[in-house]
Amino acid sequence: MDFTKEEILGILDSYDLDNITIATICSHSSLQIFDGARKEGFKTLGICLRAPPKYYDAFPLAKPDEFLVLDRYDELLDKVEELKAKNVIIVPHGSFIAYMGTDKFAQLGLPTFGNRNVLEWESDRKKERQWLVGAGIHMPDVIEDPRDIDGPVMVKYDGAQGGKGFFIAKSYEDFLEHIDDTKTFTIQKFLTGTRYYLHYFYSPIKEDGYTLSKGTLEMLSMDRRVESNADEIFRLGSPKELMEAGIIPTYVVTGNAPLVARESLLPLIFELGSRVVEESLKKFGGMIGPFCLETVFTDDLEIKVFEISARIVAGTNLYISGSPYADLVEENLSTGRRIAREIKIAKETGKLDEIIS
Repeated sequence: MDFTKEEILGILDSYDLDNITIATICSHSSLQIFDGARKEGFKTLGICLRAPPKYYDAFPLAKPDEFLVLDRYDELLDKVEELKAKNVIIVPHGSFIAYMGTDKFAQLGLPTFGNRNVLEWESDRKKERQWLVGAGIHMPDVIEDPRDIDGPVMVKYDGAQGGKGFFIAKSYEDFLEHIDDTKTFTIQKFLTGTRYYLHYFYSPIKEDGYTLSKGTLEMLSMDRRVESNADEIFRLGSPKELMEAGIIPTYVVTGNAPLVARESLLPLIFELGSRVVEESLKKFGGMIGPFCLETVFTDDLEIKVFEISARIVAGTNLYISGSPYADLVEENLSTGRRIAREIKIAKETGKLDEIIS
């Protein structure tokens, strides 16, 4: 069964709040989550398959205090009582949701940082668009009928992770050649410009800073994704020549590169983030903690949003020791540490119910 927030808060009431353990799956952004939790005084627990990942031995500051070893990630549902005894709060990330699946994650009877209701709006591209357009965000046009393709479009399969399942088509014939019609998909007009991934943090309990109708918004960092062969492939020839040679660009994310925006764009960056948060408060009670707007900056200095990730993104891994923006909030403030700090402040002020679901 899916757990209500009231049921989760009932579990939280049984916890020893002086001995909270921060837990997540050993992947994605776990190194900075564990490092940040330890810096804020929490115990840490890493969830993994078959054996603890050996690479953690190379990063002792980010190695969790203990591991929970599973054969399958859905076995986590059978370990709930064991984790309750350790006063575990789950910090989800993109791989956590992908590995467990949204349905299984909704059935996880453990206190979780953030608002689980966001999953319904983020995982369904139509609802995601309703949310963002409702916030007054400029998104790329959607083409409902692929026969109407008359220029470059990006085709995205629902649930595609890390760029896997994206391809560009320039015509209906091009679309037919590459589409997997067993999957549901969305077709968006291709945006030209520079891609920026903007890393925000929304706190419903903080009262000072860039204030919203409730809480405050922070802009901690930004990045650009390095995508499989797409970033290097055009050294081999023009798009037409590549197609003729049977070489197709792919968009699987293999890494991230740091970015800063020109300072004159910061007011617009904050305006976009605040609109998205305010609309989330109206639609499903608010998106809590880190989120990322995936954008294109045009040569007219417009910012267009093509997607949202409603939790910590892997691009923040660039900034475990802080970023040019986070350092102006507090030195050495990673997104992972900011999550732990929010949990710590909520615990100390009796407001855990406002950031847990």
